[in-house]
Amino acid sequence: MQGCAYIDGAFVAPEDAKISIFDWGFLHSDATYDVAHVWRGRFFRLDDHLDRFEASLAALRLVPGVDRARMREVMHECVRRAGLQDAYVEVLCTRGQPAPGSRDPRSCVNRFMAFAIPFVWIATPERQRQGIALIVGSPRRIPAASVDPRIKNYHWLDFVMGLYEAYERGAETVGLLDAEGHVTEGPGFNVFAVFRPGGRPRLVSADAGVLEGVSRLTVIELARAAGFELQLRPLPLAEFRQADEIFLTSTGGGVIAVASLDGVPVGGRAPGVFGPVTERLQRDYWALHDDPRYGEPLR
Repeated sequence: MQGCAYIDGAFVAPEDAKISIFDWGFLHSDATYDVAHVWRGRFFRLDDHLDRFEASLAALRLVPGVDRARMREVMHECVRRAGLQDAYVEVLCTRGQPAPGSRDPRSCVNRFMAFAIPFVWIATPERQRQGIALIVGSPRRIPAASVDPRIKNYHWLDFVMGLYEAYERGAETVGLLDAEGHVTEGPGFNVFAVFRPGGRPRLVSADAGVLEGVSRLTVIELARAAGFELQLRPLPLAEFRQADEIFLTSTGGGVIAVASLDGVPVGGRAPGVFGPVTERLQRDYWALHDDPRYGEPLR
């Protein structure tokens, strides 16, 4: 695999980055992480990703053993050593391994790691040109009162079971509802619905029970700058099905148009024909990558 990893204070090939099976990050999914991306030689919104990573570390009482300056340095160096201009760059911290026979997390030494690999797409550019097929899965999203989704985590069994359901139904990915039947998020992305009552666009997305994605934040800022009405609130499934446009936001692809929901064309459009709001936000999102206020050149 092309890329570079950082583990135990050393830069290694991705296939040589290994952790013990006794690390609670593996045994208990006791870890947090964040993913930034590099596009055409520039990190996009790196400080926003590091802000969220540090907030997650604090919430989980994880001490990575490196400061923010070192995290940034490691991320840049992973990309440089990998020789990449477009990259998917992850930082993570696991709980580590406890003292023998102990179940006390305070006995663990937390472990900081990072890696850079070629850019990862939720949907390839070719698939994005057609729009992707989304279903609403039958698993319910893990309640926020149990696992706070604002802390980026690896608790994905609800998503994984939903993905298998999507594949069995001929779709590409899945969105999940909360216990009250409101649309939340999917594996690695936030969800937006667009309504155009009287011609004026109104965007709706969940205000709670979801990861507060950096791509989501970017779209919120772009929508407000464009003068679109934006509502962050619960989104019932029945209302979601009436959307004129649906799109996903993710580091792995930006603004991704949804062509069909549960097999029904969104807005009655043919594949590859998207609504004006989705098209504009796609264009504006990628244009921001050339804005020096958002980009940090590779060292």
